Amino acid sequence: MERLGCLSLPLAVAVAKPAQLVLSLPDIHCAACIGRIEAGLLAVPGVHSARVNLTERRARIGAGPGITSGALVAVLAGLGHAAHELDATALSATAADLPGRDLLLRLAVAGFAMMNVMLLSVAVWSGADPAWRAVFHAISAVIAVPTVAYAGLPFFRSAWASLRAGRLGMDVPISLAILLATAISVSETLQGGAFAWFDAAVTLTFFLLAGRYLDHRTRAAARSAAAVLSALEVPRAERITQAGYETVAIRDLRAGDLVLVRPGGRMPVDGIVTEGQSERDRAILTGETAPVFAGPGTAVSAGETNLTGPLTLRVTHAGADSSLQRLADLVAVAEAARGRYTALADRAARIYVPVVHVLSAGAFAAWFWATGDARLAINIAAAVLIITCPCALGLAVPAVVTAASGRLFRMGLLIKDGTALERLAVADIVVFDKTGTLTLGVPEAADLRAHDPQVLAVALALAQGSAHPLALSLAVAIRAAGIAPAVVAAVAEVPGAGVTAVWQGRHVRLGRADWVGAALCGSTATCLRIGSNSPVMFGFTDRLRPGAVQAVAGLRSLGLRVMLMSGDAEGAVATLAAAVGIDDYAARLSPTDKAVRIRELASRGHKVLMIGDGLNDTAALAAAHVSIAPASALDAARAAADMVLLGTDMAPLAEAVRVARLGLRRMRQNIAISIAYNVIAVPFALLGFATPLMSAIAMSLSSITVSLNAMRIR
Repeated sequence: MERLGCLSLPLAVAVAKPAQLVLSLPDIHCAACIGRIEAGLLAVPGVHSARVNLTERRARIGAGPGITSGALVAVLAGLGHAAHELDATALSATAADLPGRDLLLRLAVAGFAMMNVMLLSVAVWSGADPAWRAVFHAISAVIAVPTVAYAGLPFFRSAWASLRAGRLGMDVPISLAILLATAISVSETLQGGAFAWFDAAVTLTFFLLAGRYLDHRTRAAARSAAAVLSALEVPRAERITQAGYETVAIRDLRAGDLVLVRPGGRMPVDGIVTEGQSERDRAILTGETAPVFAGPGTAVSAGETNLTGPLTLRVTHAGADSSLQRLADLVAVAEAARGRYTALADRAARIYVPVVHVLSAGAFAAWFWATGDARLAINIAAAVLIITCPCALGLAVPAVVTAASGRLFRMGLLIKDGTALERLAVADIVVFDKTGTLTLGVPEAADLRAHDPQVLAVALALAQGSAHPLALSLAVAIRAAGIAPAVVAAVAEVPGAGVTAVWQGRHVRLGRADWVGAALCGSTATCLRIGSNSPVMFGFTDRLRPGAVQAVAGLRSLGLRVMLMSGDAEGAVATLAAAVGIDDYAARLSPTDKAVRIRELASRGHKVLMIGDGLNDTAALAAAHVSIAPASALDAARAAADMVLLGTDMAPLAEAVRVARLGLRRMRQNIAISIAYNVIAVPFALLGFATPLMSAIAMSLSSITVSLNAMRIR
């Protein structure tokens, strides 16, 4: 019995799976960050595993039932890293790429079949006698027919959907070309003909699938920002009841409920503070760099971060009615509006595709009327259809985007959307966000050399006892100056105010200006008071992002109007605008205000390029004609943007506009080349000088020509 009891425990443990938590880490940038974060998380009792993905800027943690995301966020804040909880369920719902996997599998099948059919075709071309030729054709048919039926299904479905809707899409002539080449080859094989074009049918299918898969991957990179915003919403909250605290899903909260928000946690709902004092970080919604006081009667919004003290909130809006969800709705509407944009090739295809069918049908009718030979008429009609296949037209834009993407990537700019280059080329107004975009978004203590070393030692002793962002930054700066902390006693953090202690028998305070007895302490500053001495102010600056001044000057030299829109205070925005050379700026704008202003500019015929990094910028990024986010941006902002600036240097922005304008010219040239090719090649097919195989080769040459012209961008 004892042995059985011993065995039952491991079995019970094996059944219980650890909870999977996901945290967003917007400020990590190197392997050292990964090591520090993983080690810090694994040091927490109850955490079984911790893996950080630098590309996604996320941490996935396996933990026991007693571990909450809020507790881990507080641990990372102590390590100097910002973190936000993500809903793993919502993320996994958007992460699956089943259409991409399906295309990749069909591409692999087509590639395998193409190699084998080509080997058999070489044997025929080498002069096989009629008996062996018939065998090789039969084997090719066995390989090619099921391959075309399976691998070509995406084109056939799209073509059928177009026909049912009463229109001719690009996939209609593509499908007809593949099916006709296959059908004629089967017919020739059954009749013992000398020629079959299974190689043309399978090769055509393979290259078309390759282009379709690359296009899919480009579009999949720009996943829905609205979905990411929903994942960023806090999934659970601590509701206060007469029996105590209970953890409930956000969807179960109602207006009037009381919830507890602990220090380091995000506000799960919109509400009014009923108990407690603290400071909150609103940068995720408004872009404000300075923490804002919260006390009884203060209205707070979902998505804000509680910094220093526990708060009790009375719920006003939760779930779908919260500020965060309303912001997601704004993004979703803007994304749907952006979906009306189409590539230049799609617009040209509206005229080109019907012409292809008319030419092929006309060739069949004319040759059948002239010769009475249905077999010859079908061969010529198939050759016309293949030689006029809009593959070059379909590559006209993607080839340019690929070439331009490579050049921009080497410059530090990643294109996520296939039409972004075209839209960037026509932008005439650039709108910058301030914090985290034109600046690095991290408060840095101003010059400390003016302060007495003893004062700095006391300030360090207090600052290292707080998790407040300004205190953490001040502590880092003082340590960097080579100063050791003073010996203090009775250190205590007062939520929403600062840190107090006793030093050499005197009370010392570090925190808000009014709390330490200072009349004014600056918009982004903290103050120290030692005993009855006058308060000492420590100011903070947000350092300009490298290349910001050059980027603004370069964009203006290209004839673009440059604006600055920020949720920060008027003084901070005016100072920054003057530093980078922007005359047109606006301060204290909410996320909705930014999106509304961009839509107003669009209604007056302007094409707006929006550059921002925060959650408060996602609606504006999605509403703009084209948008860019730095790599340090939050997941939702990067998802909403069409391009991502990979490095910290903003200088490539002006060059990106130049490349986009050059790319637009190449797109137009490629469309002209593809049409000119058909004007020259089609008469040969119409006159019966081109077989389906020759037509497939000519079609491939036109595609190569378009690709080479696109490569000139590099």
